[in-house]
Amino acid sequence: MKKSVTSSPNTTSVVPALALGYPSDGPSEEEVNSVQTTSPGLQRKLDLLSQFAIENDRERFVKNFVPLDLSPNDTAAYLEDLTTGAEAESQWSNLIAEILTIAAGKGVTKIEGDQVSRAVFCFQHPIFKECDREVTLFV
Repeated sequence: MKKSVTSSPNTTSVVPALALGYPSDGPSEEEVNSVQTTSPGLQRKLDLLSQFAIENDRERFVKNFVPLDLSPNDTAAYLEDLTTGAEAESQWSNLIAEILTIAAGKGVTKIEGDQVSRAVFCFQHPIFKECDREVTLFV
């Protein structure tokens, strides 16, 4: 890489730019213990779901999360379970914790499937330690 240096108003000389580098001690433990999807479309979907989860927008989350072939009545019932059901807060907390984990890849040990039509994420549950999870998403 070269940079231009102006020595006077009408002349310019080219000198090599100094490349700054820092020695690396390798990837961090978090980077080593993270596995994200290789599918850009699936990652966008996970990022969108994460955004809705962080905003606590359960309606938009559910509309983007449920399978396309789920009936409107079943979708409404699922949303109701996550908003006003007896276990709504704990179900919502667990669901968003899993989605955020999958989206970030933190703690994901492997992803099975082609990640185009189906992806199976294997990870330790972020809330319940010693609880291994497998979550299948159909893309």
